[in-house]
Amino acid sequence: MSIYALKPKFQSLLRPLVRQLHAAGVTANQVTLLACLVSVALGVWLCLQPQPALFLWVPLWMFLRMVFNAVDGMLAREFGQQSALGAYLNELTDVISDACLYLPFAFLPHFAPLWVGVFIALSIVVEMTGVVGLMVGASRRYDGPFGKSDRAFVIGALALAVGFGLPAQGWQALAFPLMAGLCCVTIWRRVQRGLQEVRS
Repeated sequence: MSIYALKPKFQSLLRPLVRQLHAAGVTANQVTLLACLVSVALGVWLCLQPQPALFLWVPLWMFLRMVFNAVDGMLAREFGQQSALGAYLNELTDVISDACLYLPFAFLPHFAPLWVGVFIALSIVVEMTGVVGLMVGASRRYDGPFGKSDRAFVIGALALAVGFGLPAQGWQALAFPLMAGLCCVTIWRRVQRGLQEVRS
């Protein structure tokens, strides 16, 4: 089970906004690029000023970014804006944004930079594994348990804990190794489900 399964209901709530944006001439690629630029800017800012209280911006932006991601997809599908460039932007900007939002944790005490780096690398592999499904004749795989939406939820919760100054009692040291392990499980499941789809 993954948070991604809730996406259809989320999109239904956003549909009136998407119609208004389309009427105003906003394109899917513009939304995609804006979301990436904000993510990069926030990540760079937090790396340069890794003050715990500033990490409260992360969960707020994670939620808004989910809105942006849903909106760009709906604009593309429902208003004939799908394109090869859009497909590239959709996949590449997500990976870039995630890396920039995860990296600031490496500048905080109690989080091992090595494990933050491992988690970033594995999160990229998770998304690559999903895309490879298309190359082998399967669908683009979004299997959990630790897809993009799930990672956003956990990173947002982790940033809340940091922002509110929850005391370090060992859990911070375990957070990124555990998330890296969940990424490994997700990679395995996406490969397995992709191969099952091809065989069937």
